[in-house]
Amino acid sequence: MEKRNWLITGVSTGLGRAFAEAALAAGNTVVGTVRSEKDLRAFEELRPGHAHGRILDVTDDDAVADTVAEVERSVGPLDVVVANAGYGVEGTFEETPLSEVRRQFEVNVFGAVATLRAALPHMRRRRRGHLMAVTSMGGLMAVPGMSAYCGSKFALEGILEALGKEVAQFGIHVTAIEPGSFRTDWAGRSMTRAARTIDDYDELFTPIREARQKASGNQLGDPAKAGDALVHITSVEQPPAHLVLGSDALRLVTAARTAVDEDIRAWEALSRTTDFAEGAQL
Repeated sequence: MEKRNWLITGVSTGLGRAFAEAALAAGNTVVGTVRSEKDLRAFEELRPGHAHGRILDVTDDDAVADTVAEVERSVGPLDVVVANAGYGVEGTFEETPLSEVRRQFEVNVFGAVATLRAALPHMRRRRRGHLMAVTSMGGLMAVPGMSAYCGSKFALEGILEALGKEVAQFGIHVTAIEPGSFRTDWAGRSMTRAARTIDDYDELFTPIREARQKASGNQLGDPAKAGDALVHITSVEQPPAHLVLGSDALRLVTAARTAVDEDIRAWEALSRTTDFAEGAQL
């Protein structure tokens, strides 16, 4: 397999760390972004000379652009960029403060966009590269109590799908990575949980929150295997636009997409009533 230069945001723990470890094990050079000097040192110790840490807040647009430009100069041309940094906000729509919704989008959407935008001009000039971002199975289906998180991931899905169609002409691939439930800290210490304030949601949401907390640390997905899957798709001629990871994600995403298809079919006749008699078809 050809050795490549990777940039992965958010490699301190979780899937980001698993992606980085898999890429390093395959002989690649990986630049990983972290939030502290301690995490930077720990990352670089994984494989000295091949693991390069950078401290970065992905919500700082200028810092993201500067970091990518510096990596291109000092480490080398980036072949693979994975916008992984993100987190989850849990809470019913009505109970989640608007400030938390904005922060969720700032990190999960705009942080990923800034990362990919910074890398794209370099890849476009070289006419090659692979841009990826971690969305979630929650970018293709939604569950109660995760409206802010799923909303951010749905938004990122749309951006990535459009981006992929724009840059295919330059030999650049774009992949949305859609993990299911993996054994990371995502549902534990990394999650922001909105305070409960409305009793009307107790019957629906209390069991959901309790089940998620109970399952944390015992999830189905193996992060190391997710890392191997990610490395694999960088080696194929036509990588997927969507990579669903985990049998739980496959089941839930398939059910959600089937429900959408059923709605479309059931209301097709009404949908057609809104056309002009003559007009331009897209």
